[in-house]
Amino acid sequence: MKYKVLKKQNSSKRCIVCGVDNDLGLRTSFYELENNELVAICDTKDWHQSYPGRVHGGISAALLDETIGRAISINDETIWGVTVSLDIKYKKPVPTDVTIKVVGRITKENRKIFEGSGEIILPNGEIAATATGKYIKMSIDKITDDAFSSDEWFNIDDEEKIEYIEIEKA
Repeated sequence: MKYKVLKKQNSSKRCIVCGVDNDLGLRTSFYELENNELVAICDTKDWHQSYPGRVHGGISAALLDETIGRAISINDETIWGVTVSLDIKYKKPVPTDVTIKVVGRITKENRKIFEGSGEIILPNGEIAATATGKYIKMSIDKITDDAFSSDEWFNIDDEEKIEYIEIEKA
């Protein structure tokens, strides 16, 4: 299905998942969709591998964790998710040197905690991994210092504005 993009989330400088100044990072972009899900778009590289041609499982875990944890920010950008637990099921290898999508959503929440789920979707629509997680809701000022929001957290414009994202699951 094709979903309208409502907003692109900010990126940071050094984060392993979204950092734009991290030469070994994933440089993932995150988009809030009209169906209240968050989709991450990531180009895997050969330096993200474990076995030749396959992305390391820890990298896949980081992508799922970040996407589910960021989904809470869709309704309130001042609240972030801090991971309590993450359960992952690996179904297929994630290849290097392809563009993958990671989808995350909130499945349950109360005042202090939320739960979410997500999946890594390969270019052919197959699901490579699924995850469920539990997170504490926390404001950014409780996680890091004031310099983070002004120096490290900013919006990166896409070369061409993405208005719709297609998510096909096989």
